[in-house]
Amino acid sequence: MPSDAHALASELRRTVIMAARRIRAERGAADLSDPQYSVLVHLEKRGPLTPGQLADLERIQPPSMTRTVNCLAEAGLVAKDAHPTDGRVVVVSLTDAGRTEVTETRRKRSAWLEAQLEAMTPDERRRLDEATELLRRIAEA
Repeated sequence: MPSDAHALASELRRTVIMAARRIRAERGAADLSDPQYSVLVHLEKRGPLTPGQLADLERIQPPSMTRTVNCLAEAGLVAKDAHPTDGRVVVVSLTDAGRTEVTETRRKRSAWLEAQLEAMTPDERRRLDEATELLRRIAEA
């Protein structure tokens, strides 16, 4: 086990990234890319947004977000409507199919992680429970 902060930081970074990638590999039926799924989650949490607002949230350029939104609209996962006060602007909202995709993806990710935890000993789960609070503190710093 690494004894200094630099070595621990390096190992922890690699491990957290690997775990996040593995969890994200569990996807719903639409098999969306991570950015596409992220848009659906933003819409679920925040409600209808413009492509510009979505681009800001994702820290990408508006043309890239427009392509993502168009792809999601073609798949029936989002709807595009005219802005109520500015007809030049589009408002993107989650459809029932999009909401189902978010729910299914979350379910699959949770089920995979739960299966991994069930394969651990009670002591390993206890230690991981303790580490979760430390990881939360790091994530919220």
